[in-house]
Amino acid sequence: MRRITPERVLEVANAIINGVEFGFLITRSESGEANARIMHPFAPEQDLAIWFGTSQESRKMREIQRDNRVTLAFYDSKETAYTTLIGTALVERDVDTRRKYWREEWLAFFPEGPEGEDYVLVKFIPSRIEVMSFAHGILPKPYRLRPAVLVRSGDSWITEKRQG
Repeated sequence: MRRITPERVLEVANAIINGVEFGFLITRSESGEANARIMHPFAPEQDLAIWFGTSQESRKMREIQRDNRVTLAFYDSKETAYTTLIGTALVERDVDTRRKYWREEWLAFFPEGPEGEDYVLVKFIPSRIEVMSFAHGILPKPYRLRPAVLVRSGDSWITEKRQG
């Protein structure tokens, strides 16, 4: 079994995210309740930043604009693996960037395309990553249902030290 290093955890997190089509975005309501909705994100960037498109008028946008601390979760049932990313959501309205992160099948929802005022992007930047994967051997020993956890330290990722 391969050693669980930050590089390995990042590799597996990318594999999980790229192996599924949809993930969940979790935001906080004004009253503090968690609101989850299914999202169709674009493939993660090298640093695990993840982009997704949405409506300017959506509830998730109101919640992100009020509190941009969010969580993304991805589950791969075939591989018995998941990754949860905790971080910050930034709203992007630049037209060139919206064109870059656009899917033609979204015309049904955004008839004006990526140039329309309703279509905006959210860039998610993770600060914490949790991964568990039976298929990839990311199971901290002794065997328990605890994920491997990375936290951002500057431009790097380090393994979170467990208490107790």
